[in-house]
Amino acid sequence: MPAGLRTVILLSFVLAVGFLLIILSCALWQNWLPLLVALTFVLAPLPNALFSHCGSDDLATSYDNAGPAVDLGRFITSIFVVTGFALPIVLAHSEVIDPKACAMSIVGGGLVYATIMAYSAAFSQEDSDYD
Repeated sequence: MPAGLRTVILLSFVLAVGFLLIILSCALWQNWLPLLVALTFVLAPLPNALFSHCGSDDLATSYDNAGPAVDLGRFITSIFVVTGFALPIVLAHSEVIDPKACAMSIVGGGLVYATIMAYSAAFSQEDSDYD
């Protein structure tokens, strides 16, 4: 089995476990507010992906020469990630959701976000032979 296929199968399994934890955190306690965590973590990589090509120079590959648009994308992505972790904690603190649902939602959301980041890192097309 090729390495790329193994990677896709492993990442899809981890993504399914993450979504299962988020959905179970909602279904077991009959409160569907932790489902917002899945939405936050799915939307988190989008600003980084959209702004990553703005104003980039092909010769400047260092992190320091990224530019303000790329920094804005990273900032918005970090806001989504912090919101994904903080939202269940705030909901559990205000007793809107159960603390166990909070823990399941955080772990599931972390798995979803880590899977999306691992997929984008594993299959990035930065090193092309034809450029």
